[in-house]
Amino acid sequence: MFFKQFYDNHLSQASYLVGCQRTGEAIVIDPVRDLTKYMEVADSEGFKITQAAETHIHADFASGIRDVAKRLNANIYVSGEGDDQLSYKNMPEHTNFVKNQDIIQVGNIKLEVLHTPGHTPESISFLLTDEGGGSSVPMGLFSGDFIFVGDIGRPDLLEKSVQMEGTTEIGAKQMYQSIEGVKNLPDYIQIWPGHGAGSPCGKALGAIPMSTLGYEKINNWAFNVTDESKFVETLTSNQPAPPHHFAQMKKINQFGMKMYQPYNVYPSLDNERIAFDLRSKEAFHGGHTQGTINIPYNKNFINQIGWYLDFEKDVDLIGDKSTVEQATHTLQLIGFDNVAGYRLPKSEILTQSIHSADITGEEANVLDVRNEEEWNNGHLDQAVNIPHGKLLNENIPFNKEDKIYVHCQSGVRSSIAVGILENKGFENVVNIREGYQDFPESLK
Repeated sequence: MFFKQFYDNHLSQASYLVGCQRTGEAIVIDPVRDLTKYMEVADSEGFKITQAAETHIHADFASGIRDVAKRLNANIYVSGEGDDQLSYKNMPEHTNFVKNQDIIQVGNIKLEVLHTPGHTPESISFLLTDEGGGSSVPMGLFSGDFIFVGDIGRPDLLEKSVQMEGTTEIGAKQMYQSIEGVKNLPDYIQIWPGHGAGSPCGKALGAIPMSTLGYEKINNWAFNVTDESKFVETLTSNQPAPPHHFAQMKKINQFGMKMYQPYNVYPSLDNERIAFDLRSKEAFHGGHTQGTINIPYNKNFINQIGWYLDFEKDVDLIGDKSTVEQATHTLQLIGFDNVAGYRLPKSEILTQSIHSADITGEEANVLDVRNEEEWNNGHLDQAVNIPHGKLLNENIPFNKEDKIYVHCQSGVRSSIAVGILENKGFENVVNIREGYQDFPESLK
């Protein structure tokens, strides 16, 4: 058997290619929209991708499951479980809707479908047995967003992203039953999760790429809380707010979108479009065009820019051409094909905003852009709290001529906030050095 994990650092997402070396057939598990890397590896190893399977309708990246069927003429397998209202729509030919205990055969490799709801109602996992290698016992579980290393999938995305009231508690109870349902599997079962550290699909995902069920039984909190009500409370509390693009991901992955097609980005001819500066916050502080928004192109790029994207509107990117091209491709992985142009960075300061200032505690107009949990753990008495992801679409309760002091916890989100405030017409913005974590104890 051939096995390879593909990990995308920007999506914190894992997909897999599994091949039967006897028959030359291969299957992709949870493919992203750009199939290039799977096709290249399959070709180099002598496999033909004949099948693909998906664990659930994803909310954090654009699925490539339909592209596999259309581009590679392969059979695809998606969940036939769950609520019809939330099920897959507009699926192509070669689609197979599978349910609990169904079998997917890839040459001499057997995948047994397990219905493991909780993260979503239709979520399934795939239990792999390498029959071609002479085994009669399962080797591992493609767990999707069911079991992660050190954590499990959050059940609240349907309620928070798609506004389906009451689904969080239902999902949490389903997750409790799903965990109970796999406890009897052998401890040696490997866990091949759909995400790693940095993904918003859980609270405390580990950075290790895979685990074993036995290890998770000992170390994963979800296997050690036996009271259902306590389990539900723990799972549903303190989940981070999902970026705005999650709602769009749910929509396009349920109903489909156009096939992936890379495209070129050329110099922008429209300075009125919203523009995202891909440089580091330090470079942005050194000089930027007023009203441009600083989202550094790093591993947190998608989780940050996802708050501000309107999938009906074009954007410009600011950076060197190579970085812009990489960022454009990364945005396509969340289904955003609307990068209209790029602009080269400006080295001169074209704004009145001041960066890296200290705070005295006497400032009148203080904007705290941290999340609700951080705010509740301590804040300045005179501060106004608007989480950074809401700034672009919220009314800012200050006058345009006011000097506004903005801060977050460490200085990253406040740097983003500076550009947003400028974009909304505030010209006298002061970014507080290093954020709340560096405030004198006397102010906290």
